[in-house]
Amino acid sequence: MPPDHTPQRIVSLQPSATVILAALGRLARVVACTRYCAEVCPQAAQGGRLIVADSWTAQSEQIKAANPDLVIAAVPFQEKALAEILKAGARFLGLAPRTLADIYTDIAAIAGIVGAPAQGEMAVAEMQAEIEALREKTRGLARPRVFCEEWGKPLITSQPWVAELVEAAGGEFIGTPGAQSTFQSVQEANPDVLVAAWCGAGDRVPLEKIVRDRAWEGMQAVQARRVYCIPDEWLNTPAPTLLRGLHALAGALHPEKFPSVPRLRRITNATPRSQKLRPK
Repeated sequence: MPPDHTPQRIVSLQPSATVILAALGRLARVVACTRYCAEVCPQAAQGGRLIVADSWTAQSEQIKAANPDLVIAAVPFQEKALAEILKAGARFLGLAPRTLADIYTDIAAIAGIVGAPAQGEMAVAEMQAEIEALREKTRGLARPRVFCEEWGKPLITSQPWVAELVEAAGGEFIGTPGAQSTFQSVQEANPDVLVAAWCGAGDRVPLEKIVRDRAWEGMQAVQARRVYCIPDEWLNTPAPTLLRGLHALAGALHPEKFPSVPRLRRITNATPRSQKLRPK
């Protein structure tokens, strides 16, 4: 058997890379990862891996301590953190996906680097097939207008791949994906459905509070109690994990056709227009 020249000791500074390596059957090569990786990919919490800072706060000494032959990170980067990664001296792969096509390319790239091209092709094909299957199921349904946010202050619209998932789940994505928005512009757009998936917040976005603080009580989505929190890792981790987000979106947009999924949270209290307090 010829020698294996592919990386054997990988430091993953991004949950998406860890999830992808797990899907490829190469998680055993990950010798260090972030605490966020362990949250998104529970298997990563096993095996005594070092826990290191992520792409935003990377520290060269932590990376060196793992003695890696490859470091994988992804945007967003801080310039200082990027310098720390390079200072560690290991080969470095930086990812910057925006669309589903970019994510498929990243999966194929990582698969090629670790010597698992066939597994990479299979992982991509499975994602594509599941997305297209849901797209077919929602074809012909009414398409609610959906605003998705990945951060609340400043208000940032979810990434382009989320917009693609919303379309596949039978909705119409409003706003500019990945761009900063304003409370007023969203109120004027008056979406039918609001989805919050804040980076790092898990499924803990305070839905009632954000509606109240932004004075969104009169919005169509709020009046219909169609305000949802989808776990951060299901929509903001550009990896096969997105399939969970896809099905959560389908349950939120078309509850009459698709069941709600565990951890999909819905606003529990909204004040109807007729019950609002009028100024004296």
